[in-house]
Amino acid sequence: MPDPITIKGIREGLLVTVSDGETWPATAQGLLTHIDQATDFFKGARVALAIGPRALSAADLGRLRDDLSDRSVSLWAVLSDSTATVKAAQALGLNVALPTSAPARREQPEAAVDPEVARQEAVYVRRTLRSGQSVSHPGHVIVVGDVNAGAEIVAEGDIIVWGRLRGTVHAGASGDAEAIVCALDLSPTQLRIANSIAISPPRKGEPRPELARIKDGHITAERWSYKGK
Repeated sequence: MPDPITIKGIREGLLVTVSDGETWPATAQGLLTHIDQATDFFKGARVALAIGPRALSAADLGRLRDDLSDRSVSLWAVLSDSTATVKAAQALGLNVALPTSAPARREQPEAAVDPEVARQEAVYVRRTLRSGQSVSHPGHVIVVGDVNAGAEIVAEGDIIVWGRLRGTVHAGASGDAEAIVCALDLSPTQLRIANSIAISPPRKGEPRPELARIKDGHITAERWSYKGK
């Protein structure tokens, strides 16, 4: 049986897809319960909601938008095959499609660059990142220190934390599914690699160095040894 709620990371936030196997009240309540069970993961998130062929009114969508807002979640788009739902979303000022990226113009020829070489450059951060602080870099990010809850790292390459990782990290932010995240204590609020998302399960036992990567389409964590990749 397919999961009634699926979550995918997109450039604009989170794409949440709900199945149409239940009534709308039951589906909406199931979504809210899902969020209540992972408040740290969803707090502050921007959500695009895909609901398939369901026909919903502006009142239905407005009620859900308010319930999400009460949980610090912003509903900014509703994707539907129903004309009635699209009109209702537009009446509330919600987007009804995801933005598309126009191809970049090239005013002059550019030399070819091996993407693996391009992302070898790394930024080195020798301090603890505290709540509200963020680091964004087109290559790798190396932190000697902790990454506290509320701090954020976004890297197009790998993220390595020589300390405790409690905040939000996004490796392979430009779509590199080969990127990895390593930490001496890997317990992030949210971990993303390319378009895959994971949250940490409750800690069992003593922390140990771990490496997170995508395997078979899902993020998995394994013991971080000197062998690396």
